[in-house]
Amino acid sequence: CWEPGDAVTCFDKQYIYKGRCCNRCKPGEKLVTECNETEDSVCARCESDHYQPSWTKEKHCAPHDICEGNTGLIVKVQGNATHNTVCQCRPGTHCSDISCQTCVENQACQLGFGFVAAKAVDRMSSPCEPCAEGTFSNVSSKTEPCHPWTSCEEKGLMVKVKGTNSSDVICESNRRSSLSVLIPITAAVVTCLVGVCIYCLVHTEGECSCLPLTPAPVQIEAGEPGENRDNQQPTEQDENVLPVQETLLRGQPVAQEDGKESRISEQEML
Repeated sequence: CWEPGDAVTCFDKQYIYKGRCCNRCKPGEKLVTECNETEDSVCARCESDHYQPSWTKEKHCAPHDICEGNTGLIVKVQGNATHNTVCQCRPGTHCSDISCQTCVENQACQLGFGFVAAKAVDRMSSPCEPCAEGTFSNVSSKTEPCHPWTSCEEKGLMVKVKGTNSSDVICESNRRSSLSVLIPITAAVVTCLVGVCIYCLVHTEGECSCLPLTPAPVQIEAGEPGENRDNQQPTEQDENVLPVQETLLRGQPVAQEDGKESRISEQEML
């Protein structure tokens, strides 16, 4: 038999009732009847639109919050037997105070400032923030956040004009960058080829495959003494030479080209 002075120790999910440990109701339920000598605690499921988030001995569940449309609130997360409904303000509005029972229109964020949805959800009075380094906003808007700068590197381009908090980066083709890479590579290749050619010339007595091959000049050797030249084929120059006839003048032969008349003055004949 229980005496008032007796100490009773219960587990975490129990509670003391009339000197005995009764079980608490689990989340999503409410207590209907406490335990007694013969029966354990009696629990029941929370009614619709009510919730109980923890182990409890309460006989009532808490009602869900109502997101009133005429105050600018909408449902973000629908409640259930263990969780409350979560409300938030419509896009373009934010909580009027920390209790967030009503919403007010956002002030347009100016150029260089972006709308921060988390600040509106967290019931902050001003949802605008200056754009951080690497982001920009080039419009005045109640809903537009800061956007990241364009990555020229990802597009294979290079930065021409750096971005600001109100303007994006301007990219340009990286031809100069390509040339700056190709020129040293080309120079290195040429240097290697020249080195290989010099090595070949030094160690192979001038015979090197890296030098351009030119045909050797054709040498015509002079004929041996006594060689019969009659067997040689006449050349075009020889064909153009007219045959020569000999004419006697005072008993001496005189060369006379064929086709020309042999005319000797009478004085020469005498």
